[in-house]
Amino acid sequence: MPENTSQRAEVLANIRRSLGAKESPEAIAVEYAAIERNYTKSSEMTTHALVELFEDRLREYDAGVYFASDSSVADVIAEILAGRSKKSMAIPAKIPAHWLPEGFAFMEADKFDAHQLDKADGILSGCTVAIAETGSIVLQNAPAQGPRILSLVPDYHLCLVFAVQLVATVPEGFDRLNATSVLPTTFISGPSATADIEMTRIKGVHGPRFLDVLIVQ
Repeated sequence: MPENTSQRAEVLANIRRSLGAKESPEAIAVEYAAIERNYTKSSEMTTHALVELFEDRLREYDAGVYFASDSSVADVIAEILAGRSKKSMAIPAKIPAHWLPEGFAFMEADKFDAHQLDKADGILSGCTVAIAETGSIVLQNAPAQGPRILSLVPDYHLCLVFAVQLVATVPEGFDRLNATSVLPTTFISGPSATADIEMTRIKGVHGPRFLDVLIVQ
């Protein structure tokens, strides 16, 4: 059993004991496995339909949505950054060079602290997978994505999502993450916002206030 799985089992066992549970972990596992799971796990949507659904969800979240071909990525990124008046962008390590347009400053920021990141105009990154049904983007501590702090501190995030990275459902998303499940993982759905403070919607509390997504087809 992997170390992280055994540690999880130990923590849950301690919680059960604290709550006075009498069932053995094995009995609870059997009961859990018997739960009916009738939710949608997969989809046969076409790539075009996935992109349309993903775009619709992103716009509902007030994210900017743009499109590019693989050969026009740098040109479209230049247009987006110019439209946002951005000049100096933080980037994670191993961003493909052909993503980066001339005329802008790009700073590799994997080792930046919060103060250094706050000085950047924003962050440019890729992703691991995106989920159309929920409009979610999954980021991991991986090449072209970087450590979690990169997606939390800057006020602006421009994220590239390739059409081949799109899946329809959350279960399909987790299937894609199986091979890299040990990496720190962050799910984002639109710009950061909360209404916890006096029921007033406030942006930028847990991450960037502004999110643009460039879908590459």
